[in-house]
Amino acid sequence: MGVTFIGCGAAAPETVVLNDALAQVVDTSDEWISSRTGIRQRHISHDRESLAGLAAQAAQQALNMAGMVATDVDMIILATSSSEDLFGTACQIQAQLGATRAVAFDLTAACSGFVFGVVTASQFIRSGVYRNILVIGADLLSRWVDWNDRNTCVLFGDGAGAVLLQGNPNLDRLLGFEINSDGTQNRCLNLAFKPELRELLPGITLTQGKYQYITMNGKEVYRFAINRVPDAIDKVIHQANLTSADIDWLILHQANQRIMDAVAERLQIAPEKVVSNVAKYGNTSAASIPIALNEAVRAGKIQAGDTIATSGFGAGLSWGAAIFQWGN
Repeated sequence: MGVTFIGCGAAAPETVVLNDALAQVVDTSDEWISSRTGIRQRHISHDRESLAGLAAQAAQQALNMAGMVATDVDMIILATSSSEDLFGTACQIQAQLGATRAVAFDLTAACSGFVFGVVTASQFIRSGVYRNILVIGADLLSRWVDWNDRNTCVLFGDGAGAVLLQGNPNLDRLLGFEINSDGTQNRCLNLAFKPELRELLPGITLTQGKYQYITMNGKEVYRFAINRVPDAIDKVIHQANLTSADIDWLILHQANQRIMDAVAERLQIAPEKVVSNVAKYGNTSAASIPIALNEAVRAGKIQAGDTIATSGFGAGLSWGAAIFQWGN
């Protein structure tokens, strides 16, 4: 059973925060942010917007594009690191969509989450267990940044993106993939739990607490990305029996324009083939690749049959790459 990519969608919060506005919050400027990251604005969720709501909007758009209804869906995989319920948010999306036949679960792999989700979905499809799977990347990291830390608060935005994968016995559009992790570098980027001890009974102490803000060693993450990501994509290109010249579009996790430029240069992929919307959305974590894909498809840039190389990378540290062709 082959894997095809037949629909996409995206959603972002209404509120847009420009770089100049952030200068009123921390010591920064539009020039400082844009020259280092390529980001000029980001979308920030308010109290009436939820992770499940944005994800359901993106998923419904993907279904509409594919000409399908929610009851056709067999599985929903939500890639997120900012669930509003530690027991999972995917089931809430299932309920909002009315996807009554679908099993739903969360997958946490930070900014690599969407690629990990596509790879996971492909295994269920290729085994013949399920035919129609929604893979959603959604994050609201504005809730988890320290707005007094200019090194991190300027980077992140909120959003959701979705892609509908379908099994096809006559066609396989997923040409290759690779996923990786390196826990020895976990300290470079994390959102850690801070334990607080509480004596429940004499002699019995338990651990409670809360999660802290995002912390990141920007230099180490940059070095990791420009070394690991090109290697992973290059391996997948060879796995697919292609060359970099065969790649129509490069869609990387939208973390930093400088990272995307460096990766494209190492792979010898022309700048005009790099899909980038980091200027408008910032780093939306697991949502960034499907949001960028959706914009390019709906703008008519990506056409049916185009070959796309993609890579997610981030906390864990984790990274993954995949090559697929759009459409069925």
